[in-house]
Amino acid sequence: MQHGDYTLLAPDYARHRPAYSDTVLKAIIGLIGKDARKIHAVDVGAGTGIWTRMVSRQGCGVTAIEPNDEMRKFGIAHDEASTIRWLKGKAEETGLPRNCCDLVTMASSFHWTKFDKAAKEFNRILKTGGWFAALWNTRSLENNPLLVEIENKLKTIVPDLKRVSSGKSEFCATLRERLYQCGRFKDVLYIEGRHSERMAPARYIGIWRSVNDVYVQAGRVRFEEFMDYLRERLHTVKYIDAVYLTRAWIAQVNK
Repeated sequence: MQHGDYTLLAPDYARHRPAYSDTVLKAIIGLIGKDARKIHAVDVGAGTGIWTRMVSRQGCGVTAIEPNDEMRKFGIAHDEASTIRWLKGKAEETGLPRNCCDLVTMASSFHWTKFDKAAKEFNRILKTGGWFAALWNTRSLENNPLLVEIENKLKTIVPDLKRVSSGKSEFCATLRERLYQCGRFKDVLYIEGRHSERMAPARYIGIWRSVNDVYVQAGRVRFEEFMDYLRERLHTVKYIDAVYLTRAWIAQVNK
């Protein structure tokens, strides 16, 4: 498995991954200044459509762009897919016409792009006054001793782990300045919001199984050691209350 390749992870991704903050979503929609029913949003790197469907439920017209055939297949198969137009494409080359949308989003996927080429493409397809939002739903562990314990165990098993896809990664630490400096955007804003999801241990383990950068860095042997630990540690746990912090960087197109 390679970094960014979710082909083998798509079933767990579609079945188990958490949502994003509704508050953050509504704030992003509000910035556009239009009735949601008149907004055309393009979700790039849409994966299996978790964030895509959230945007669609707000009333927006949504086009989903996803390069991975397996991930896109699960998105199309969802019972809400009829309201979304699914296309094969990538951030650097969406295949969409210029000036076609009010909003471009990338949920937990912007870190996989070639930044400059993606920024140029989003500038091209956004209408004047349009917005780009890059967001991640990062786990918030501080108030849950069990989740802190699990995180520490992962660090023991994979001491060289350096997260790539987290909203607290090095990529996000410099994102505001990179969006400003590339010249494609202006008025870069940052917002965050929390939400909680109660889940059975099986779903919690399934979420871990869908995390590409942990599997790639750990390798199969160490990753399965971590899975064995999770199954044993959570054997008597009835449910887990997991808190997620949605972090969003939102930039208005400069054109």
